[in-house]
Amino acid sequence: MNTQLSTKLPPVGTLAVLAIICLALAVALAFAIRRRPGLFALLAVAALPLRLPISTGGRTVNLLIPLYIVIAAGLLARLLGAWPQRPREAAPKSWWRPPSARTVAVLLATSVVLYALQALYAPEIKKAVENLLFFYIPFGLMFWLLRDVRWDRRLLYGCLAISVAIAAIFVAIGAVEGLTESLLLNPKLQSANEFQGYFRVNSVFYDPNIFGRYLALVMVAVVGPVLWARDRRTVWIGAAALAWLMVGVVLSFSQSSIAALLLGCAVLAAWRWGLVRTAVVACGGAVLVLAIIVLAPASFHFGLKGPSGSASTATSGRTHLVSGGLHLFRERPLQGFGSGSFEDEYRSLEGVNRPNIQTATSASHTTPITIAAEQGLLGLAVYVALLLAAAFVLVRGAAGSVARMVVAAAFFALVLHTWTYADFLEDPFTWALLAVGCALARSDADSV
Repeated sequence: MNTQLSTKLPPVGTLAVLAIICLALAVALAFAIRRRPGLFALLAVAALPLRLPISTGGRTVNLLIPLYIVIAAGLLARLLGAWPQRPREAAPKSWWRPPSARTVAVLLATSVVLYALQALYAPEIKKAVENLLFFYIPFGLMFWLLRDVRWDRRLLYGCLAISVAIAAIFVAIGAVEGLTESLLLNPKLQSANEFQGYFRVNSVFYDPNIFGRYLALVMVAVVGPVLWARDRRTVWIGAAALAWLMVGVVLSFSQSSIAALLLGCAVLAAWRWGLVRTAVVACGGAVLVLAIIVLAPASFHFGLKGPSGSASTATSGRTHLVSGGLHLFRERPLQGFGSGSFEDEYRSLEGVNRPNIQTATSASHTTPITIAAEQGLLGLAVYVALLLAAAFVLVRGAAGSVARMVVAAAFFALVLHTWTYADFLEDPFTWALLAVGCALARSDADSV
């Protein structure tokens, strides 16, 4: 998700000018947000998918510069009294109580602190520092700001409209890439497309799987209002938007994104038509998909058949990454090898066992495996606690609130995508969904 084409850093003078421009823009936005606090949420949602390539340490990372500017503006506006901080939740009167929005916030903070501490014994600390500075800390600030926004129906639908508009533009760019069979970014993907029987597009994203993830989350957000719509106009507009966005998902050829989309829709369907009916239909669909994969000819590119067919081929080598991650976990089950260490340790492991290894990555493409290898049982315990607490807070009392159901469904879809690809806390959508979900959970969400 973060790796990008290598480019040279601009001259120091150019960087200084860019920094001044960004600061001036943040100040201007801060005064606008001070007058209209809901503007911060709209700007943050618009900036969530926008990444710019910045070279650092001999490689280039995709940084969310527009989002950083919005976060800085939000912090300045908060200091200027743009919107009051919500009152803190009362302290528990007993030693245990059900997880709350406060629990989720505490577990997020614990995850960041533990990640920082476990970076101290990693063989190479640079990767962990980058994650902390470029992702965890700014996203944590965004979570704090979004959680205290006063969310209402108008603001929520405004965020949805912005997301759909931006996603539609990204799909249009991807469609042009598909028609011309050329990509704006990632020459490695361009080269890979030349040796495959299909062409994957990535639009303005470096990775087609992240492109597909973004589209899947937006589609889940659209499905909610469509399922509970009271007029045909909403249904037709939603259906048209979903059809167009689905074009982008198909062109990205991201199986993990399709799985995430299906899960998100299934969660919403369970609320709409009942868990039993949804489970029966889902099981039937799963059997049908499995039959198609097993019976389909090798030309369908599922990767299971043909001369090079195997589970590794079908999963783009992820089975090796998972097995390597599990091997690392068995070596240090309690504390792991240190935050951000997966790439180096995996290279070392595969270099010994398979000298001709060609694949290396910064993650196992399965978030729990990456956490297990890097942070051991300590990190896994916090991760599982966070997922359980978040699920409880997002689901409890959500029935009857379309907004809360959509946020919960999108979060579950995102979690599934991180299990089949990568990036959980490194994705700003994780923090944004939890922030909005926590805000709605502790307010009168029945009206939105």
